[in-house]
Amino acid sequence: MKLYSLSIHFKGATKASLLKAAYDLSSFSFFQRSSVQEFMTFTSALIVERTSQGTRASVKEQEYLCHVYVRNDNLSAVVIADTEYPQRVCFTLLDKVLEEFSRQVDSIDWPSGNTETINYKALDIHLSKYQNPREADAMTKVQAELDETKIILHNTMESLLERGEKLDDLVAKSEHLGNQSKAFYKTVSTDDSPHKRWTAFLSVSHSIETVCVFVFNPAGTETELML
Repeated sequence: MKLYSLSIHFKGATKASLLKAAYDLSSFSFFQRSSVQEFMTFTSALIVERTSQGTRASVKEQEYLCHVYVRNDNLSAVVIADTEYPQRVCFTLLDKVLEEFSRQVDSIDWPSGNTETINYKALDIHLSKYQNPREADAMTKVQAELDETKIILHNTMESLLERGEKLDDLVAKSEHLGNQSKAFYKTVSTDDSPHKRWTAFLSVSHSIETVCVFVFNPAGTETELML
């Protein structure tokens, strides 16, 4: 069971603003972590933008699940996990984080805030602590409330898109993705389905474990370095 990212956003009229984020990308290739982080940020923001106020939802993409909670005051949080991680615990975490954040950060700062200006430092701690889902067992009251709450399940990222809208176009226009990430997204899969390409992007990043570099020393022999 694994949590990969935990982020807090403000859902604006046209887009979601990232306020704080934490990532655990240790299971991904070192050389792709920057792109993976950018893509998780893009995905989290897109899900917040397409989720209504007062809604909890989960978006499933093969071995990944993106869980989102958008409160009625537009403060929102997203956690990206594998499919083995308990859904209930994810929403317990999102509730806890948003409640704590709203107590520590004045709501007047939410609409214009960003990762540099918002003073909230607990996300990394929560992401690390909740890697073990049993850490949430004491939250019995929240658990009982969540058990009675309707959670919307989207089977793919494409189900969030409007008619005629394409995920590839959103990737191309995204402010969260650098040119390298956009280029890599296009090349990781030959499949015509964008949502499968999304999953392939992360799968390829997982699969690259080592890189061999051959260094020629003065004696003319090769030395192989495993990075």
